[in-house]
Amino acid sequence: MGKIYVMDTNVLIQSPYAPECFQENEVVLPLAVLEELDQLKKEEGENGANARKAIRFLEQLRVRGSLLEGVSMAGGGRLRVEKNFLDVQLPPDLPEHKSDNRILKVCKGLSDSRDLPVILVTKDILLRIKAQILGIPAEDFTAEQVAEQEDQYQGRIEVYVPEEAFKEFKKKGIPAGEVYCADAEGRTWIPQLYENEFVILRADQSEKKTQLGRVEEGVIRKLAYRKSLPYGVKPRNAGQYFMQEALMQPAQKAPLVIIKGMAGTSKTFYSLAVGLEKVLNNPNGEYRRILICRPNAQFDADIGFLPGDEQDKISPLLRPVIDNLEQLIDSDEKERYSNEAELSGKIEEIFDRGLIKAEAMNFIRGRSIEKTYLIIDEAQNMTPAQVKGIITRAGKDTKIILLGDPNQIDRAFLDERTNGLSYAAEHMKGSPLCWQITMAAEECERSQLAMDAIQRL
Repeated sequence: MGKIYVMDTNVLIQSPYAPECFQENEVVLPLAVLEELDQLKKEEGENGANARKAIRFLEQLRVRGSLLEGVSMAGGGRLRVEKNFLDVQLPPDLPEHKSDNRILKVCKGLSDSRDLPVILVTKDILLRIKAQILGIPAEDFTAEQVAEQEDQYQGRIEVYVPEEAFKEFKKKGIPAGEVYCADAEGRTWIPQLYENEFVILRADQSEKKTQLGRVEEGVIRKLAYRKSLPYGVKPRNAGQYFMQEALMQPAQKAPLVIIKGMAGTSKTFYSLAVGLEKVLNNPNGEYRRILICRPNAQFDADIGFLPGDEQDKISPLLRPVIDNLEQLIDSDEKERYSNEAELSGKIEEIFDRGLIKAEAMNFIRGRSIEKTYLIIDEAQNMTPAQVKGIITRAGKDTKIILLGDPNQIDRAFLDERTNGLSYAAEHMKGSPLCWQITMAAEECERSQLAMDAIQRL
């Protein structure tokens, strides 16, 4: 065994099978972690479900041997439960009855009694700080961590094209190997292009000449839906043309669409516009309905205690969706709010007819969703396990759209590198079934004030 990793409860709650990720090392679970799992196992929502998964994982190991002595795991390494080191002394400012401090006692006791390096693994930043104060190495759980945000896949690239090839682009397309990138100093290189990656093409003899394309089987081809106006909406920038292309494609060709971008880049607005176009304007049976889900950490945990039926409970989360529907249902900006009752009636009718439904994350788990245009808004507040669960729930002819801004995370223990949206984007990169686009800051269309604030703040 090379190292000893002491694992905090929050790692198991996010990734129940995390102990298997530490190769040929020893994983130690303090007794305090088992007690916290016991408290969480009856909870509703993702925390309770993952606590139960972790407990079942431990039971599989228990039947094979003594967890106090250690049991070998399938992926290598051993896991054991530690109940000792109650007499280890901590600074008086760290009360012994707290679970975090009991975990620190185990770390300190192991460090004093074993010759191997002891490392605390926790998603709690404050616990990592306390560990550092005590001289205990601590780190985040990185097995589900993707690259830094600036290095993450954007789903789009800008390249240069020889003038002659540029002229023939719309007729023949351009082989991916014929385009190149260039920096300010004139250095050029051939970029790696991924399947379904969107491309801004510039003629190398006249940079003002541009075309928009997409990589398909090694060839950059023109956009199929560049002239479409879903529900009367016209793209205003390159990002929206790319977004429209991905959303308009049928579920058989593009069953998963991932759109990242800051607020105001029309992610939700455009997704709803295409959904309404498919379900209302051209009801050819492609989709039965539009289903909307907006993950929210506090809401998901407390939904069972809110009054009313399911729709009453989730209505507070639907306000941003309603705002976008108001703009889409009544496209006349001057007259839109002249008759609030009529506008509300139109939107209520859409919900009453079941053309648009909204559900909480808790109600999607375990289902198989077919022929549905499924929008997951604010997907940056999902864990990797949640996003995997959603994608694997997709039934026949369902299109899943993940929307979000990795800079606006409200859920504890998630960040720009560990949230489900970024995780899915990196792991689905290059899949022929996944289309992605990251909207640029300058593509914000919310208002002049919003754009000015982006540049100044």
